[in-house]
Amino acid sequence: MDEDGNQYSLDPHVAYWRACLEAVSYLQKFGYTGEEAYVILGAAPIEARISSIVDIPNACCTLWLPTEIFDFDIRPTEAGPHRSVEGGQIAEARS
Repeated sequence: MDEDGNQYSLDPHVAYWRACLEAVSYLQKFGYTGEEAYVILGAAPIEARISSIVDIPNACCTLWLPTEIFDFDIRPTEAGPHRSVEGGQIAEARS
């Protein structure tokens, strides 16, 4: 289903697109702008998978973003999103 509520009956392309938009929205909760979140998703070694195509009328995709690339913990907690480091930096590459 897209943001307007239109069904695309089991279309994994729309499901993947929605997973990416949800990832951008999640990163924005930590203070990143939409543009910064798109850059992170474009540069990070993300993995996307088709999780379900049998749940009519929707397909489901999941997106995995490695947490080690951040200077703070982005994993979900009961307390909600919390940024322990100021700024929007991604951790520097480690040798």
